[in-house]
Amino acid sequence: MKSPGASIQIKQKARELGFLNCGISKADFLADEKNRLESWISHGMNGEMDYMTRNLDKRLDPRLLFDDAKSVISVLLNYFPSQKQEDPDAPVLSKYAYGTDYHFVLKDKLNELLSFIQTEIAPCNGRAFVDSAPVLDKAWAAKAGLGWIGKNTNLISVEHGSFFFIGELIVDLELEPDDKIVRNHCGNCTRCIDACPTKAIVAPYVVDARRCISYQTIELKGELDENLKGKFDNRVFGCDICQDVCPWNLKSEPHHEPAFESHPKLLKLSHREWQEMNQPLFNELFRKSAVKRTKYSGLKRNLQFLYNTNETKDYASADQQLPEE
Repeated sequence: MKSPGASIQIKQKARELGFLNCGISKADFLADEKNRLESWISHGMNGEMDYMTRNLDKRLDPRLLFDDAKSVISVLLNYFPSQKQEDPDAPVLSKYAYGTDYHFVLKDKLNELLSFIQTEIAPCNGRAFVDSAPVLDKAWAAKAGLGWIGKNTNLISVEHGSFFFIGELIVDLELEPDDKIVRNHCGNCTRCIDACPTKAIVAPYVVDARRCISYQTIELKGELDENLKGKFDNRVFGCDICQDVCPWNLKSEPHHEPAFESHPKLLKLSHREWQEMNQPLFNELFRKSAVKRTKYSGLKRNLQFLYNTNETKDYASADQQLPEE
């Protein structure tokens, strides 16, 4: 097939569905990612995320993941909120977790895009991916020209910053791929590295998950690392620090996705109300949220770990300017 018109139609529909951007890649082997991924795992930087060690062949080659895969369609969905938590002393919740769990929202939109392709472009088989299989989201988005991988290992867009979710459709249609690669614009900036309170960014473009606050407060199932006690800067679920200080996030604008709006009570919670949170309140606030992943017991564990370490810094108000390149 490989019709430029089809790719244009798909991108137009993606914008209609509310995606920030959409790009297309040929489904192929990610040769540039192989050594990086294998080195990261060999040094144990995946921590207890054993799933990262499985299906490496499929993680690097979508043709092994989806029969007759020919194209990877990558999309970005904004989640940057218009409001933030009101109490500056309250435990800090990552912005991505304010509203409805993104897995459901993003997958529904991707499936709608797939239905459009099947009915308006050409009959095909396809599958939506939102953290649901061994797919290297950021690598595919970068390959599709949607941004570059920053020193904090997040995908960064020149137009939109980095406060967005990434998802994919893998289809058996041969679509016209995007041949533009966005060059790295980090320059000599090291704000993300310098700001990380646990020093999880152990080198430019390398994050040791074991030291990452997001890993500790979400992925880790047991006790939190006592060596990191007092270094969480009040983060109770996830962490946005390396994004908050990134100058490119001056480009971030509030999302327009109703599902990502927070529960009316959530952003008003005081420090004391967080500390006194019980199961019924947890159920009320996080019924549809990604916070359910850590469960009530996990959130209480995180809160207890933060006890007497509730000093906060307003990273987002730091003096920011785009880096010299």
